[in-house]
Amino acid sequence: MMSRLYATDTQSKSSDIAATVLAASSPLQILAACDAVESFLHKHTPDQSRWFFSITFPTLICKLFGFDDSASAPAAVKSLSPSGWIDIAALSNDSQLAGRIFSLLSPNGVLLSSIAAADGSSLVKYVFPVERLPEWVRYTVQNDRDSRVLSDLCPLFKSRLKEDSVKGSSFQVQLNVFEYYMFWFTYYPVCRGNSEGPQTVRVKRSRRFRMENWAYSIPGLSSTKRGTEQKNEGNLYMRLLYAYLHAYVPVGDVKAHQPYRSSLLHYSFAYDTPVVEKAEFLVNTLIQFWLVDNDFSPLPVNLCKSFGVSFPFRSVLGESPPTSGLGEVVNVFVKYLNLSSVAPTDGTDQFDYTESPRWKVGGTFNVVQSRNVVTIVDSGNSWNSWIQRPLYRFILRTFLYCPVESSIKNASQVFTLWVSYLEPWTICMEEFAELDANLGKSNASTLKEVTQSTPHAYTSSWQVFVLANYLYYSSLVMHFIGFAHKFLHTDPEVIVNMISKVIRILTSSTELMDLIKNVDTVFHSKPTGSSKSVLNALHRHVPAIREQLQDWEDGLSETDADGSFLHENWNKDLRLFSDGEDGGQKLLQLFVLRAESELQSIGGENLTQNLQCLDRLKSELGQLFGGPILKPLNTPEIVQCEHSRDEIFTPRSFGNRTMADIKYKGDWMKRPISDDEIAWLAKVLVKLSGWLNESLGLSQVDNSQEAPSWSYVDLSSDARSVCGPTEMIKVVLCSFISWLLVLRVSGVRFMRKHGFRVNLRVFASKKVVVMLLIVGAFSLLKRAFAESGNVYMVNQATQ
Repeated sequence: MMSRLYATDTQSKSSDIAATVLAASSPLQILAACDAVESFLHKHTPDQSRWFFSITFPTLICKLFGFDDSASAPAAVKSLSPSGWIDIAALSNDSQLAGRIFSLLSPNGVLLSSIAAADGSSLVKYVFPVERLPEWVRYTVQNDRDSRVLSDLCPLFKSRLKEDSVKGSSFQVQLNVFEYYMFWFTYYPVCRGNSEGPQTVRVKRSRRFRMENWAYSIPGLSSTKRGTEQKNEGNLYMRLLYAYLHAYVPVGDVKAHQPYRSSLLHYSFAYDTPVVEKAEFLVNTLIQFWLVDNDFSPLPVNLCKSFGVSFPFRSVLGESPPTSGLGEVVNVFVKYLNLSSVAPTDGTDQFDYTESPRWKVGGTFNVVQSRNVVTIVDSGNSWNSWIQRPLYRFILRTFLYCPVESSIKNASQVFTLWVSYLEPWTICMEEFAELDANLGKSNASTLKEVTQSTPHAYTSSWQVFVLANYLYYSSLVMHFIGFAHKFLHTDPEVIVNMISKVIRILTSSTELMDLIKNVDTVFHSKPTGSSKSVLNALHRHVPAIREQLQDWEDGLSETDADGSFLHENWNKDLRLFSDGEDGGQKLLQLFVLRAESELQSIGGENLTQNLQCLDRLKSELGQLFGGPILKPLNTPEIVQCEHSRDEIFTPRSFGNRTMADIKYKGDWMKRPISDDEIAWLAKVLVKLSGWLNESLGLSQVDNSQEAPSWSYVDLSSDARSVCGPTEMIKVVLCSFISWLLVLRVSGVRFMRKHGFRVNLRVFASKKVVVMLLIVGAFSLLKRAFAESGNVYMVNQATQ
C-alpha cells in the first residue's frame, strides 16, 4: 500500500504533467511533453499510476487528437480543432515529431504497456460520452427498453453498457483504459469528417473540367503516384492504425491463441484468451464507428426480429451518406482483414459461407440460439463475415446518397475501397511496405508468411469468397451504374474509367466471369433433375444470396425525384444480366451512348484517347455479355442527333426504337433535386404530373399518321324540333361540353405527337414560390387595408 505522502506526490506530478501536455502546441513543446509522459511511466509501477490515468491521460487524449483544449470543457462537448498533435505533425511535415508521437503511442511503447498493466489491476474505469457514440447507438441508449437488449444485439457493448448509478434509469458505456483510448482513436476520423463535411467544395460544371483533378486517387486509373498520395500512405494516423491492427488483430492463425477450439470437446468461448477478446473488440469498434455509425438499419433484420425489437431510425437518420473522409482508413482496415481470407491451397480449412445470413451475428457467440453454443462464424479462419453487411451498406449508401453537386472525392475513395475488395487475391506485401517499415523486422515477417504464397490472379480456391460476397459482384455493380449515370455530366473521362475498371475486374478471368454468370442463371431458374450439374451445385447458394439481398439492402431506396432507375423492382431481383429495360445490358448501352456524346461535347486534345478508352469499354462489355454491346442503327443521322444531358438523365428503357421515341425517357422532371428547388414540393408535383400524364395518355409517343377522328354528337333517329328553354339549355350545355372534349382531345394529341407532357415541377422553384408568396401577401395586405378603410369610413359616417 502506498503511503499518503507518496500518493499526494504522485497526484501532484500527474497534475504537473497534465499542465505540460495541455500547454504543448509547438513541435519542441510536444517533444518535451512526450518525454515527460514516458519518464513518469518508466519511474512508477502500475499500481502507482492511478493518478496519471485519472488526471493526465484524458488531457493527453484531448491534445493528441485535437479535441477541445479547454480543461473545463467536459468530454461530451469536445470538438475537433487543428491544434492536435497528430495534425500538427502532418501540417509541419516534421518526420522527427511524427516519429516521436508514433513511438509514444506504439503498441510496443511504454504508454500502451502501462495501459495493459493498469487494466490488469482494474485501476480506472471511464465513461465514454453518449454524444460521441455511433449515431444509431446514441438513439438506442436513449430508450430504456432498447438499451437492455443492446448488449445482446451488439457484442461491442456486452458487459460495457451499464445503468448509471447516479441517474438510475439511464445507461452509460463504461470502459477500461485500453478500450477508452481505442474509442477516441476510432472516433477521431469521424469527428474530422463531420467537421469538414459542411465545408465540402461543390463541383461546378465545366467543359474543361479534367480528370487530373481527382482521378489519380483511384487505383488503376493512373500509372504514377502523386506526392500527396505517398504522403497519405505515411500519414501518422494511418501508421498507428496499421500498427494496432498488426499488434491486436491476428490474421495468420488466430486458433493458435485458442487451444481448446482444436479439441474434440470444443470448449465454450469462456476459454478464449485475452488476445482474441482484444482482437474482436478492436474489429467491432472500427465497424461500428466507421461502417455502421449513422446507418438506419445497423443490424441484420432477422436478428432484430428474433429479439422482437424494431428501430425507427429511418425517420431520425434519414437518407444520409456515411461520414466523408473515411475511405482511406476503411480501405486499410478492410485490406488488412482480407488477408485472413487467403484461401488455403488444400481446400481443407475453408469456411462455408453458404449458411443463412441470419446466423451470422458478427460476434463470438450465437445470440439467436444460445449464449454458449459454438458459433457458425469462425473468426479464426476469416474476418470477412464480420464486415460483409456493414461494408456493403457503407459502399451502397455512399453511391445512393452522394449529393450531385458535392465534391466527388469521398465517392472516389469509397470506389477505391470497393474495387480493392473485389480483388482480395491481389493483396500483397508491397501495399503495406511503407506502413510495415515502422514495425521492425520481427513483426514484418508475419504478414509475409500470409501473403508470400498468394497468387495475384483469380483461381478456383477463391470461389467460396466470391459466392459469399456475390452481391458485391452483381447487385452493387447495378447500383454503381446508376451512380455513373448520375455523375456522368460531372466528369465523363473519370466516370468512364471507373466503369471500365469495374467491368475489367469482372472479365479479368474467364473462370470468374463464368461463375458470376452461372450464379445469376441459377438465381433466376429452378434446379433440374440431375444433381451432378454444375449449375445445380450452385443452387444451394441461392437462398443465402436471396436473403442477403433483402437484408443488406434493407430500406435502401431512391425516391422518384432522385433519378432512380431501380425504384420499381427494388430488393427483388438480380438484374445485371437481365435483358429487360432495367437490366444491366440496356443501362450500359445507354451509358456508352451518353458517354460518347459527353466526351465529344467536351472535345479537347484528349478526345482521341478518351474515345479509345470508350472503345475498350465496349469491347469489355461485349466480352461480359457475349456479344456487341451496341447494335447498328438504321439511319446515320440519328447518331448525330443532338440532345441535352438532362434529356436522358435517368432513362427507364432503351430498345431498338429511334432516339426520337425515347427522348422524353430521361425525364427532366425526375432529375435530382437542385438547390433552387423545394424538395418536398418537387416530389409532390412530380407525382401529380406523373398521374396527369398517365391519365391523359401522354406517356406514350404517338407515331400515328392517320387522319384525326373528331368527336361528334350522334343524334337519335327520333330527333324532334328543339323548343322551350329547357331543351335550349340542354343543347347549349351539350355543345359546350362537346367543344371542351374536342379541344381536350386535340390538345392531348398535339402534346403526344410532339412529345410534350404535363410538368408541374417548375412551380417547385424557390423563385416561383417566393414570387407567389409575395403576390399573396400583397393581396392580403391590400384587402386588409381596404377592409380597414371601409370600417374607418363606416365609423366616420356613424359618428
